[in-house]
Amino acid sequence: MDLTAWALRRRRKNTVDRWDDGQYSRVIIADGHPARLTAVQATTGVESTLIVTVESATPISEWALNAAGLLVQKMFGLAVDLRPFYELADDDPVIGPLVQRFRGLRPPRFPTVFEGLVNAIACQQVTLDLGIIVLNRLSQRFGPHVVDHDRLLHAFPASADLADVGEETIRELGFSRQKARAIQQLAAHVVDTSVDLERLEGLNNDQAVAALSRIHGIGRWSAEYVVLRGLGRLDTFPGDDVGAQNNLQRLFHLAEKPTYDRIRQLTSPWHPYEGLVYFHLLLDKLRANGAL
Repeated sequence: MDLTAWALRRRRKNTVDRWDDGQYSRVIIADGHPARLTAVQATTGVESTLIVTVESATPISEWALNAAGLLVQKMFGLAVDLRPFYELADDDPVIGPLVQRFRGLRPPRFPTVFEGLVNAIACQQVTLDLGIIVLNRLSQRFGPHVVDHDRLLHAFPASADLADVGEETIRELGFSRQKARAIQQLAAHVVDTSVDLERLEGLNNDQAVAALSRIHGIGRWSAEYVVLRGLGRLDTFPGDDVGAQNNLQRLFHLAEKPTYDRIRQLTSPWHPYEGLVYFHLLLDKLRANGAL
């Protein structure tokens, strides 16, 4: 669980997805009110159990509790059968040692495609550290909150929380003018249903990338990033991802960073688990930087 939580968080500074003393937590909305969700892995014998708790200042319905369980299942990739991937990796000398090092990692997903899109916009053409910082500010300014031991913990803002916010207000948090406009317009269009993110589930990868690319501020990298992290399509490897390019260059001992087409070629033997290797490479870089 710790490996999956770190693949979800990406950086220690992430204040939305928290990892403290073996416990994952984030603020969600349950029955219309902010609540603190926690997940802990408990092991008895050889079997592991994920214990999910939802704490709220207001009563929580059975429906909301079930929804929280399904949310954790999605975010931590609990329904994904990893056995075929391990069989593939065991026969691959390139990724075999990498996969063995992080055995147990499951593919994380953002809770919503909207959150994935805002993350993608924030992290375009800046370091991931800076992207996480401005995303934290966005949540702290506009996300519903709960009080936990005198701390304010904020949820990631939903589209309705941002639809009526002015571009300049978003820009004050450290976003460029173009990114602030893209986030505000996206939120407003999701609320007025002119952008229907739910229909993406019924599209294949190419169709989903094309549909996402029609959204203001979303290019090929952002679209593929959301297809992987928002829709959970593990056969997608964001080929324009600079960090992933560096990771592949290191993995294959290449003289130069691979191009988009070269990445397609390099990752094709891992089909349909290219995206799962993407997460393993991310963890390997975090380990090298001392985060793990």
